[in-house]
Amino acid sequence: MKEIKILTTKASKDYELLDSGDGEKLERFGEYVLRRPDPQALWGKGLEEKVWKAADASFLRTGESGKWKRRENMANEWFMEINNLKFLIKPTAFKHTGLFPENEPNWEWIVDKIKNQKSKVKVLNLFGYTGGATLAALSAGAEVTHVDGSKSAITWARQNAEASGLAGQPVRWIEDDARKFVMREIKRGNKYDAIIMDPPAFGHGANKEIWKIEENFLPLLDSCLQILSDQPLFVLVNGYSAGYSAIAYENCLQEIKKRFGGNVESGELTIEESQSGRLLPAGIFARWN
Repeated sequence: MKEIKILTTKASKDYELLDSGDGEKLERFGEYVLRRPDPQALWGKGLEEKVWKAADASFLRTGESGKWKRRENMANEWFMEINNLKFLIKPTAFKHTGLFPENEPNWEWIVDKIKNQKSKVKVLNLFGYTGGATLAALSAGAEVTHVDGSKSAITWARQNAEASGLAGQPVRWIEDDARKFVMREIKRGNKYDAIIMDPPAFGHGANKEIWKIEENFLPLLDSCLQILSDQPLFVLVNGYSAGYSAIAYENCLQEIKKRFGGNVESGELTIEESQSGRLLPAGIFARWN
């Protein structure tokens, strides 16, 4: 019988999911508690409304974006630590904070796969955002190429690397469209031992190239096959808000298994409420190694 894995981020010193429900979640990032929408939280809240109202900042949706209502004297940005890595938290107009804590189990998996390799592992992180996977790979001793179409995201990732004490590690920061970069790497003959990607459902490249996952994901994955080394270590794909099952991503990785052997697994990324132990679905993943 096919086993679907459930990876879970639990409460730690600087991060905690306090409660969720009625389309919202209540989280602690370092010293501040944030209240923001989450459509996966279909159930009722566990904590009293007065606890929710005591949040340091609440996200108020207005149309496709929104704004944060903050307490007086609250910092606009601050650092916190998760999985021994430091992240700059900056609540944005699209409810995000710069950190997706549900990825912590995947970061641990990345470290585990890299740390005992005898030779330097070359990692390509596509749609790298603020660098969680990049920092994990660097901390394990890898050489990383971090690609994102947003200049501000790359700046943010570099700040996280510096704060985590990893600025001196071998990393290239590339502002580019993921598809165009991979095609150039094919022409240059460059190879990677591991590829990580967090493709959005919809987005834009560095020069406003339109990305649609239903049209562009499989061609990109096929191109990535051409830049894998002769003995690759792993390929990891995460997914959010695209409406796909983790099994769909797993099926896409079967071609890698046919070529190199190994194992493919998939499942859900979740966050555990510290009060109740209830799991909040936060994304999907598929990975080959």
